[in-house]
Amino acid sequence: MSKKYNPYEQVIKTIDDTAKVMGLKESQYVTLKHAERELTVSLPVKMDDGTVKVFKGYRVQHSALKGPCKGGIRYHQSVEIEEVKALAAWMTFKCAVVNIPYGGAKGGIEVDPSELSRDELERLTRRYTASILPLIGPEKDIPAPDINTNAMVMGWIMDQYSMFAGYPVPGVVTGKPIDIGGSLGRSGATGRGVMFMTREIMHRVGKPITGASVAIQGFGKVGATAAIALQKQGAKIVAISDVSTGLYNEQGLDVIKLKEFTESGEKAKLFKDYKDGAKAISNEELLTLDVDILIPAATENQITEKIAANVKASVIVEGANGPTSIEADKILTQNGVTIVPDILANAGGVIVSYFEWVQNIQSLMWDIEEINRAQEKIMIRAFNSVWDTAQEKDVTLRTGAYIVAIDKLVRAREIRGQMM
Repeated sequence: MSKKYNPYEQVIKTIDDTAKVMGLKESQYVTLKHAERELTVSLPVKMDDGTVKVFKGYRVQHSALKGPCKGGIRYHQSVEIEEVKALAAWMTFKCAVVNIPYGGAKGGIEVDPSELSRDELERLTRRYTASILPLIGPEKDIPAPDINTNAMVMGWIMDQYSMFAGYPVPGVVTGKPIDIGGSLGRSGATGRGVMFMTREIMHRVGKPITGASVAIQGFGKVGATAAIALQKQGAKIVAISDVSTGLYNEQGLDVIKLKEFTESGEKAKLFKDYKDGAKAISNEELLTLDVDILIPAATENQITEKIAANVKASVIVEGANGPTSIEADKILTQNGVTIVPDILANAGGVIVSYFEWVQNIQSLMWDIEEINRAQEKIMIRAFNSVWDTAQEKDVTLRTGAYIVAIDKLVRAREIRGQMM
């Protein structure tokens, strides 16, 4: 019987392996293998039919070495503590690699939001906010949207927190509606960042992005934005997928039309009724298509050891968190696949969340050109740092990214006088 996938064990293994390359003593990095705080809460919610249902929620703060903790909240039936711990840790390294003054956190509720009415979802969100209230705040921990949460949910969290505070506190969350302090450019920031990283890696490996074939697993907030942005760069999006099915057209898909199509109908149906010259494929088929670029932008552990052996793309840009297992990563590296790791590739969202938080604190509003320009500058600088480190140490980009991040975190701990 195969061992159950544990994302946090994968995080610890990556930390240990990177620390060995860096020549660190365990005392220098051991704290990074442990979350600073873990909170599990029970959330009783009155349903529309008058019954009471109890949901389980989590908030994990992995590290506050470099600043307030930062991380999204996801609503999904598979949410559990080990996943949330891993996501919080990845946020720590993500913020460090792009050098913004945040630590990592993550939250989640074990729930299928499609089974709740809007009112039930709001009551659940407000109960969750009240339960994690001691941990969050603009100077402590700032939540954001993630899978199955959005600007509306962030607005409820802000309102609930503000009622307890007695005054409006827009900086308690990011990814809010613009009318209550949200930032321009936030909704598409992660996908836009994936485009920046894809463009940069293609340049580095000496291949043109114009005409390059791209397969994208996941056509949500990240995947759809990345698809449209890459198409504008001249890439050919030949395959996309969601949880229900996938679409493939060797001649290329009209991703703008597809996005409009998916937004006009029921989310669960998505591509099932879409034709326009495309044929249905499975998620596994998408991951193993003969394309130039593969972008996993769905959930964790999608490229497994079994899948990796059949991957034909020469470049992978990880739009999702933890989409590639450690075992798969080794196979891909042996097969000459270049991977831009998640902690770098999908950092665009937290960068623009940082901009939103700064705007809230300073009571300012930046224009979209300023935001896009600043995001690109930070991401390109981080990419160059990771690339140069990987070249100098003769390691993969993933190891290079973790070297950059862990070095910053270890130095922060030394400066703060926390070394034993």
